[in-house]
Amino acid sequence: MNHGEDDEARELFARLEVELNEDRGDNVVDLGKVRSERGGATSGTAAADSAALQEASVYEGGPLPMVDGPQPAGPGLLDRVRSEKRRPVFPAWLRSRAEFRAAAGWTVGHYAHTAAFHAVRLPSYTGRLLIRSPSGAARGMRELRRWTRDLEGEPVRAHAVAREDAELYLKLSRQRDRRVSARGWIATLVSLLAAGLVPLVVLTAPKWALAALLLAGSLILGWAGMPTDQPLISRAVVAAKVQRLTSEMVERALSVLAVSGVTQYLSKGGRIDFTAPITRDGPGWRADVQLPPGVTVGEVMDKRDKLASGLRRPLGCVWPEPMPGEHPGMMALWVGDQDMNKTQQPAWPLLQTGRVDLFKPAAFATDQRGRWVEVTLMYVAAVIGAIPRMGKTFLLRLLLLIAALDPRAELHTYDLKGTGDLDPVGEKVSYRHRAGEDDEDIRYALEDMREVREELRRRAKVIRSLPRDVCPESKVTSTLADMKSLGLHPIFIGVDECQKWFEHPTYGRELEEICTDLVKRGPATGIVILLATQRPDAKSLPTGISANASVRLCLKVMGQLENDMVLGTSSYRNGIRATTFAWADKGIAYFVGEGADARIVRAVNIDAPTAEAIAARARAVRKRAGLLAGYAAGNDAGSERASSYDLLADVVAVVPATEAKVWSETVVARLAELRPEVYGGWAPDQLTAALKPYGIRTGQVWGTAEDGKGANRRGITRADIANAIAERDRKRDAS
Repeated sequence: MNHGEDDEARELFARLEVELNEDRGDNVVDLGKVRSERGGATSGTAAADSAALQEASVYEGGPLPMVDGPQPAGPGLLDRVRSEKRRPVFPAWLRSRAEFRAAAGWTVGHYAHTAAFHAVRLPSYTGRLLIRSPSGAARGMRELRRWTRDLEGEPVRAHAVAREDAELYLKLSRQRDRRVSARGWIATLVSLLAAGLVPLVVLTAPKWALAALLLAGSLILGWAGMPTDQPLISRAVVAAKVQRLTSEMVERALSVLAVSGVTQYLSKGGRIDFTAPITRDGPGWRADVQLPPGVTVGEVMDKRDKLASGLRRPLGCVWPEPMPGEHPGMMALWVGDQDMNKTQQPAWPLLQTGRVDLFKPAAFATDQRGRWVEVTLMYVAAVIGAIPRMGKTFLLRLLLLIAALDPRAELHTYDLKGTGDLDPVGEKVSYRHRAGEDDEDIRYALEDMREVREELRRRAKVIRSLPRDVCPESKVTSTLADMKSLGLHPIFIGVDECQKWFEHPTYGRELEEICTDLVKRGPATGIVILLATQRPDAKSLPTGISANASVRLCLKVMGQLENDMVLGTSSYRNGIRATTFAWADKGIAYFVGEGADARIVRAVNIDAPTAEAIAARARAVRKRAGLLAGYAAGNDAGSERASSYDLLADVVAVVPATEAKVWSETVVARLAELRPEVYGGWAPDQLTAALKPYGIRTGQVWGTAEDGKGANRRGITRADIANAIAERDRKRDAS
């Protein structure tokens, strides 16, 4: 240490103190002046700045303030209580009616199976007991002799003799004599009572009672004679041996992932923080893990295979996920008892019976815990993406089957792969259906999409014309869909391998434009489009469509780009990664929709024969309701919409050119004769409401009643209908 510099510093501080006492108001320190007074210190050096700051702290009358400030008092009791998360009073399976029914059904089924299993084997059990009854009688006699003669104390007495301990032997001998005497009297008394009671029972009891007593006694003796290594009753179920998940196992598994943040943290003596106890969650274990600072859940998900190896569990059992609403380092780790792709799913509620209201949720998949996951197919547009052979087409067909089980729904199905995977739906219920990718098939689809877009425009006008109390939210509701006169039934468009549409050199651009419009505006008008592709990139799945799809289902994909195209931008970065699925995880997907964060689901596996049976059931319902039309009904040539029909064309058909003006009640009666399944029961007011979207107004029309008297009643002008048709056709040709 340089003592000269220390003396100089002390002198400088003394001089500053004197100046401070002279003028308390000046709080500015001239660093250049201080450095020059210190004798040649280099301007701008760190040492000079540090010394000047120290002097400034003295000049200010105290030490420099700490950066962190004083220790905060912390939130009050009320704030802490409000921030705490309350765990549910009742478990999830009690709060959900569906889960309760599933749990109760499983429990009843389990014990019913056990009872039936043992009931079938009851004769075998009885026979084995009867065969073993002599051994049981012999064992009983031996035990009685052993008890009466106090043979259990024989080893102790022999030990006393071996040690030549006379005093102990005499004590044990006297104890044996007392026991043998008392037990002998008891055995004699019981034998005498039995000798008297047995003949009495034999002589007085009915034969069935004697047989029952003899059988019961034989069974008891047989039970006593069974060898300990040969149990009588076999197990009705075999319990799976699954090791309990512990914090040590999780910490050991995380330590071998080669994630630098975890490795450094644990090497310095840190411990993994578990924010809640590891608990049983369905058919598995759940651990809420707070990863070390700087480590994200995505880093762990990238090495899910190593995590599974560290836990010594199959890959399909280990599912790390981000925790919704928490920071990126909070991980929910669920470890199942069985591989998710091998676990037996519960029976699909719609497999054998049931109808669907598309405006309400319907089960289509299960989560890792085996709980049903539901989706509401109305007001959405859906995108399904995956590499080939992972179950993409099966999933699309499943959603179309759900739609088919609502008889009001009009289905348009397009299998651009051309293998007929959608034929079970298309052949049975679809209004429009094609399988193939030839120019003729694409042209057919384009004409259909043009009609659907025109229908969208018509529906928008109808919805806008409805009173606010009938349509308060300006969108189709289940009640409005039931009103045939409005033609607002659900329309579902399902396209497998949709990239064939958008990549077509001639029609691709127009199909992209129409589908983008349907994705954006269709849901509110009751039009839903479901697109599936094995090439989820910007060309095969245009961003205008993928960005506006509210339901996304992504099975296994190979890269980040495909993952984010289906699940949304930044999904991969946020830990939602369908790239982590294994090749065996067919039908397992990330599901985004239904107002919830991304979830891992396993879709119901419906093969082609089962799909045909379900579609046949949907077809029968439609036929009974008079709603089977279009391709499935053998009428695929016209462009009219079989479910809603062309009202303007129908009015022109029933009002000849010789009638310039016609009463509305007359038009309604003629329409009912033309199409009773559509216009039957219409009132004149309904005709007025249906024509309003086309800009046609009804007014007073002079006509002649059946009695020959003339009168003014509300009616239409035929020229207005003709002009509306011409205007519509001009717009269609222009598009």
